Amino acid sequence: MHIGHAKSICLNFELADEFKGRTNLRFDDTNPLKEDTEYVKSIKEDVAWLGFEWDGLFFASDYFEEMYSRAVLLINKGLAFVDDLSADEIRLTRGTLTQPGQNSPHRDRSIEENLDLFARMRAGEFKDGEKVLRAKIDMSSPNINLRDPVIYRISHTTHHNTGDKWCIYPMYAFAHPLEDAIEGVTHSICTLEFEDQRPFYDWVVEQCEMEHRPRQYEFARLNITNTVMSKRFLKQLVDEKIVDAWDDPRMPTISGLRRKGYTPEAIRSFVRETGVAKSYSVADERMLEHFIREDLKLKAPRTMAVLRPLKVVITNYPEDQVEMLDAEINPENEEMGMRQIPFSREIYIEQDDFMENPPSKYHRLFPGNEVRLKHAYFIKCNDFIKDAEGNIVEIHCTYDPETKSGSGFTGRKVKGTIHWVDAKHALPAEFRLFEPLILDEEKGDSDNFMEHINPNSLEVVQGFVEPNMKDAKAQDKFQIFRHGYFNVDSRLSKPGHLVYNRIVSLKSSFAL
Repeated sequence: MHIGHAKSICLNFELADEFKGRTNLRFDDTNPLKEDTEYVKSIKEDVAWLGFEWDGLFFASDYFEEMYSRAVLLINKGLAFVDDLSADEIRLTRGTLTQPGQNSPHRDRSIEENLDLFARMRAGEFKDGEKVLRAKIDMSSPNINLRDPVIYRISHTTHHNTGDKWCIYPMYAFAHPLEDAIEGVTHSICTLEFEDQRPFYDWVVEQCEMEHRPRQYEFARLNITNTVMSKRFLKQLVDEKIVDAWDDPRMPTISGLRRKGYTPEAIRSFVRETGVAKSYSVADERMLEHFIREDLKLKAPRTMAVLRPLKVVITNYPEDQVEMLDAEINPENEEMGMRQIPFSREIYIEQDDFMENPPSKYHRLFPGNEVRLKHAYFIKCNDFIKDAEGNIVEIHCTYDPETKSGSGFTGRKVKGTIHWVDAKHALPAEFRLFEPLILDEEKGDSDNFMEHINPNSLEVVQGFVEPNMKDAKAQDKFQIFRHGYFNVDSRLSKPGHLVYNRIVSLKSSFAL
């Protein structure tokens, strides 16, 4: 399930809540070739994770016997017939948007013959594809969905719920309105591509003489910039190993968003804000990012990490001394308290926080310049060391003990503040940084979307985190100073090997 399904889930459950109704979770397991208990488990987990509880858990296969009896009713009414045409022949005789279809040569079989053939289909006398049951409606209808659609096909396949009891299965378009009617559903809410199916939906409910008369309502599906939303295309990304799996953090699947670090609260807020309409629209992916920032800013503990480390030696700091410094866990939420971080002679800073020959208005570290270390002291760069290739590998600085953070020092000011971790105590960590999977905002659901895959959608870097991260668990979320919000990866992270996924950067140009 992906974030488009999340919109539908939220819409269904929250409408029911608003009007004191009930919501069913039902699996339309009408095609045994595409059903798997793992899908059932995954969908139930996703719905529950989003924060919803269903009132009834049902399967289409619960109703197979009743569906069969309703199909028999249609045959008895002269409204269904067994057809010998192949799938290709049915497609060829279906007609076009401007030309009517052609009646099957088997359309006028007698009721008795149809009843006999349909019973023999159920008994397993025919091979897959040898016969189908079609509704008898109108082959000249301007709505192609009413041109004698197939309502049952043969499939000698074991079903995950019913085993080998059945070898004929109802088509989804026939089963779905019957399921709704059997359960007493009042509002069947689906995306806009089913709007053309609504006349057939209503026909099935009426002609099968169902007691309850559900009503189908359609809304425009969710589209997001730079994002693949087609299930077929998402499967292609997995099959061709463009991504690691369905839960890859670059995927818009609910499991992928969860692994990346999105919260159900952020997703629910996002889909509410996109609204419900029947017209096509595309939501900006930055809008989704806005809501995860809003959700985490008061929840996420703050920490420091260095993603591309450069060693700094503070030459006038005692070699064997370790000092514990106080830092807020979350300055926007004082109730979260304080943490302590170690500080000693050797630390790591970011490589891009030092430049040998800086441009104007560069306020970080360079020869002769002084900066503040976050939560610590002022340090001044006096020297640096290069390796044989000319890369800077070590900075030598001095610190001013009078400038300790929180001491009230006002003797002078510096323009730059940089983050750091203590080299002796910091923990090694892997950071996974993401960019949009699709480079073109509007190509996510186009047939040539593979031509617009971003080759730099994932960057993996090795760095360090504060030692208080040693107990971080999968799905723990943090704001890392200057870098963004990060989530401990639920698949790759393990004791001794911390892996963080960047959920989102700290700032965006997007505004509601």
